[in-house]
Amino acid sequence: MKVQIGKSEMEMDGPYINTDLRDSSAIASDAKALHARMDEDGYLLLRGLYDRQQVLAARGQMLDRMGEAGLLDPAAPRDQAVINPNGKWPADLHKALTRQPAFINLVESPQIMGFFDRFLSGPSRTYDYKWLRVVGTGGGTGLHYDVVYMGRGTLKLYTAWTPLGDIPIELGPLALCLGSHRFEKIKKTYGQMDVDRDHIDGWFSNDPIEVVDKYGGKWATTHFHPGDVILFGMFTMHASLKNTTNRFRLSSDTRYQLASEPVDERWIGSEPVAHSAPTPGVKHTSMDEARAKWGV
Repeated sequence: MKVQIGKSEMEMDGPYINTDLRDSSAIASDAKALHARMDEDGYLLLRGLYDRQQVLAARGQMLDRMGEAGLLDPAAPRDQAVINPNGKWPADLHKALTRQPAFINLVESPQIMGFFDRFLSGPSRTYDYKWLRVVGTGGGTGLHYDVVYMGRGTLKLYTAWTPLGDIPIELGPLALCLGSHRFEKIKKTYGQMDVDRDHIDGWFSNDPIEVVDKYGGKWATTHFHPGDVILFGMFTMHASLKNTTNRFRLSSDTRYQLASEPVDERWIGSEPVAHSAPTPGVKHTSMDEARAKWGV
C-alpha cells in the first residue's frame, strides 16, 4: 500500500513509514511510567481513553451541522461524511463546530482532564481555542513542531490528537517522525522560532523522506478508532497522510498544561486572538530561506 505525506509517496511498512506506534494504554494510570515512555518515544498512544459513544456524539453533532450547510452528500449515510463536491464551506461554520456542546464535553471531559492532572502532578488546564480538522480529498498537513505556533507559554505543553470517528490509513491520519524529539539541531533552530514574531512559514518541510534521510528516524501511523488519543510534546515532528477518499476526515488537536504555568496568550479567552495578521512593510521569510540560514 502506498501512502503520501506532502510531496512524498512512500510504501507502507517500507524504509520510511510503518504502523509501529506503541500502545501505552496498559500504563495509562502510572504517571512515572508514562513520563519514561514519553521521554523515550516522544508520544503516548492511548487506545480507548475516551468513551466511544461520547466521541460519536461529538461527531454526530458536527455532521448534523455540516449536513445542514450542504457539505455532505445527501444520498450517502450521514455518518460516512461523504463530501458533496458542490458544497461551499460557510465562513463561520468552523468556529461553530468547535463550540458544539458534545465536542467541548469530550475534549474537556473528566477522562482527559483527569489524565493530565495525574500526568502533570497537579491541576491542568486546556487552551480555550480548539483546533478542528475537517480534511477533504487530497488534504493533509506538512511537517512541523507545534512549538513554533504556541511556544510563548510553558514548553511543558502537550497536544492531544483525537480522531472524531474511525480513521483508517486511507482517510489520512496523523503520522509522527519517531525520534524527532531528539533532533537537536532542528530543535535549536527551527524549534526556537515563532511564526507570528518571526514572520516565517510554520511547516519545516513538505518532504518526509528528506527528513529521514538527513536526520534519521522513521514515520509511523496507525488505524485510529473512536476513543483513541495520541499525545505528544512541542518538539515531536508530525504531519498527516493524504486523504485519498471521498469522505471528510474529522479530528481535533487540543492542548493541555499545568494550570500554574505560563500560558500562550494567543489561545485563551472567550475570543482568542490566535495568529496575528501580516505586518505591513515586514518581509515574510520562506522556510527554504530560513533553513538555509540555519544550516538545516
